Amino acid sequence: MVGLAGFNDDEIEDMLPWCAGRGFDLTLIETMPLGEVEEDRSDRYLPLDGVKRLLEGRFGLTPSFHRTGGPARYFDVDGLGMRLGFITPLTENFCAGCNRIRVAATGTVFGCLGRDQKVELREALREGGREAVNALLDRLLADKPKGHDFRIAAARPAVARHMSLTGG
Repeated sequence: MVGLAGFNDDEIEDMLPWCAGRGFDLTLIETMPLGEVEEDRSDRYLPLDGVKRLLEGRFGLTPSFHRTGGPARYFDVDGLGMRLGFITPLTENFCAGCNRIRVAATGTVFGCLGRDQKVELREALREGGREAVNALLDRLLADKPKGHDFRIAAARPAVARHMSLTGG
């Protein structure tokens, strides 16, 4: 669930018992400044550190050892038998521990959501085979950035491409 100020921020607290009652966990995500859009993102930006404090006071959150391949940090929600995840690219940057790359259907591989770092595998595979692909991927991983350039109040997004083109 992407938390959005003035849009669904008043629904987050109710989502926890709703999810728990159906056997679901919930992950909250901060909006990310990706892709050219016509509206001001800062109007909808909801820092999740404040939401976390609110939910800790209401339900009680215990840090969990649960991990997935993604960037979420998980907490067990006391008394509800569920986990709550937080993906916080702005309030608690997770780039240093990111192990993800994203492969588009066109053969483009992106090393980071928040940077224009990419390699093109289609031609490399056709012209140089497995060795050329491995070399490109090795270079992409070696050059993976230690951080992104997300700034919610910036006039332009960190990258012009939308997440749907990158693969989220």
